[in-house]
Amino acid sequence: MLVGTVLCATAACGSGELKSATAPSTPAWQEPESYDYTLTSATSVLAGTFRVKVRDGEVVEAVGLDKDSKRQAHQVLSEVPTIKELLRELAKARSDDADTADAEYAADGRPLRITLDWDKNAIDDEAMYVISSFRVAAP
Repeated sequence: MLVGTVLCATAACGSGELKSATAPSTPAWQEPESYDYTLTSATSVLAGTFRVKVRDGEVVEAVGLDKDSKRQAHQVLSEVPTIKELLRELAKARSDDADTADAEYAADGRPLRITLDWDKNAIDDEAMYVISSFRVAAP
């Protein structure tokens, strides 16, 4: 619950580049081959804040930035998603008629926050991802 509160506070304190609170479809945004971003995740598998490096479309490094993520970073590298994978998860939730499948986007179409809940009556199927500090990197 604390992570969810932190995520809400983190998302509210953004740079003001929010485009849409709940866009019905994914805006046109092309994921670069290489980039860095910060992911704050609240899921049953991945919790905490990670600095993520993506090269050639694959996560090559995830550094934990808080207590939870530092503990998990070495154990769950394969669970740390690229932004493209997060968008796929959002699309799947929408096509599966999840109870919640919302996203907030930057002006360029890049997602800033993704909130998922497949079944509002189920426990531990919720996911929230906050994407920040995005920077395109040299390949």
